[in-house]
Amino acid sequence: MPEGSRVLRLGDMVLRRGGTLSQRLVQAVISVALRLFFRRIETSRARLVPESGALVFVLNHPNGLIDPGLVFAALPRRISFLAKSTLFSLPLAGWLLRTVEALPLYRRADAGEDVSQNLRTFEACHSLLLRGRCVALFPEGLSHNAPRLQPVKTGAARIALGAAVPGLKIVPVGLYYTSKTSFRGEALLRFGEPLDVPQVEPDERGEPPREAVRELSARIEEALLGVTLNVETKEQLDAARKAERLFSSVYEGLNVRLPLAERFDFLRGLSAQLFARLSAAKGLEDLRRRILRHEAELERIGIAPENLSLSRHSRWYVLRHFLLRASVLLLLSPLTVVGAVLHLPAYLVCTLLARLFPRHGVDEIGPTVKILAAMLFMPLTWLVVSAFVFVRWGWQAAVVALPFSVLCGYVALRSLEELYDMRGWFKALLLLARRRQLFLRLLIERRALQDELRRMETPEAG
Repeated sequence: MPEGSRVLRLGDMVLRRGGTLSQRLVQAVISVALRLFFRRIETSRARLVPESGALVFVLNHPNGLIDPGLVFAALPRRISFLAKSTLFSLPLAGWLLRTVEALPLYRRADAGEDVSQNLRTFEACHSLLLRGRCVALFPEGLSHNAPRLQPVKTGAARIALGAAVPGLKIVPVGLYYTSKTSFRGEALLRFGEPLDVPQVEPDERGEPPREAVRELSARIEEALLGVTLNVETKEQLDAARKAERLFSSVYEGLNVRLPLAERFDFLRGLSAQLFARLSAAKGLEDLRRRILRHEAELERIGIAPENLSLSRHSRWYVLRHFLLRASVLLLLSPLTVVGAVLHLPAYLVCTLLARLFPRHGVDEIGPTVKILAAMLFMPLTWLVVSAFVFVRWGWQAAVVALPFSVLCGYVALRSLEELYDMRGWFKALLLLARRRQLFLRLLIERRALQDELRRMETPEAG
């Protein structure tokens, strides 16, 4: 794993925070929800975050309320977020935001909002920072699906300069998702070098000088560009992701998967240095087309690039591996079936709600709706099952039914995930046995493409 990269476990997210009992309860609920929604959560270079002193965290904003939820759960520091004011009127979201000490941000983009009230919010931020606390905000101003960072607004700089706190630092945080909307994707929090905040004299209105605000905003934007993935078009991003997947697959196998931080660093370098020059280099355009053609052929067959790594293992190893995994899945199949049947209605409702409410004002909130709905309907499923059991068989059975429902749901989640993963490897095994020439051709193509990518691009250091 790259230096400074770490996989976040549930215990890390739940046990490292202080606060009131209600805050700890919300912390636990958010952490569990995120660990269920994401297959893997990593932090990269978290060592750069100071362990004490006032901090302003600035983040890109690709994924609604999931973004602050990740930082809230991933850091041991006590953080207050700035969230758009209209969210505070939503029943569940508003209660969560108030419990975690979020502060309202009034935006011109939200109809009917009085932006002058931001002065009170800024004063609250100053008070927190003077006490050595941390605040976090999204200087882009809105959650979006654009493939690059949006222009940074001046709010973060105004708050930091206006606080006049000696030693105050701004910490840039890049958020990256392998898939924002799909259940069981991966998430990465990539921290950058903290920025020092200069001490400035306020102007005649008591505000930080405009020139100082512009300069600090430019530094914030540059720092965020250094920890985020930025490409010009979604098509370019899709091609770069396919190339990264192909490159990484050479190093992956039945039981090996590269850290997300390492894959992200390669993807950043590839996007910035390779595909950004496609229009000026015919050879690069040819490479892009070959990568897309290779990926399309794999998709038609039903395997992933990493499944071609099957050839590096002996037949006995592959057979033993499949037998072991299949045996475990068979033993767990009764719990898997029960868990899938019980939780299917809640899953369908969550998916439907995310499609019905993809936006809230100017913000993209589909994934946020899905995870908030899951936080409501999954526990509701367990309570309904327990109530049904109580009516039929009494309270003793109901007490057992509640944790049993949770256990079945978790087993179903992991088992179905395992089955999906095994399907690709099994198809690759059949391809190797029945159409060996095709398998070997694809394997040779992958190696040739990977060698070209290595020669033409040097990944950035993490």
